[in-house]
Amino acid sequence: MANGSDLPETDLPRGIGAPATRALVAAGYTTLAQLADVPAAELAALHGVGPKALRVLGEALAEQGLSLG
Repeated sequence: MANGSDLPETDLPRGIGAPATRALVAAGYTTLAQLADVPAAELAALHGVGPKALRVLGEALAEQGLSLG
C-alpha cells in the first residue's frame, strides 16, 4: 500500500487501530464522512470495532460537526 503498511488509504482516524480500520473498509466505509449517521450499534457489530474505536470515531466526527447515528 502507498502508506507503507497493510492498511488501505483512508481518512479514518489512526487512533481506532488497524483491526477496526480493516473492518470498516471491508464493510465499505473508507471515509470518515461515510460514517455520519451510521448507528453506533451497526459499527460495533463489525469484528474489530470496539468501544475505543467508536469513541475515537465519534470524536473525529464531532470535530467536523457530524455524529454517529
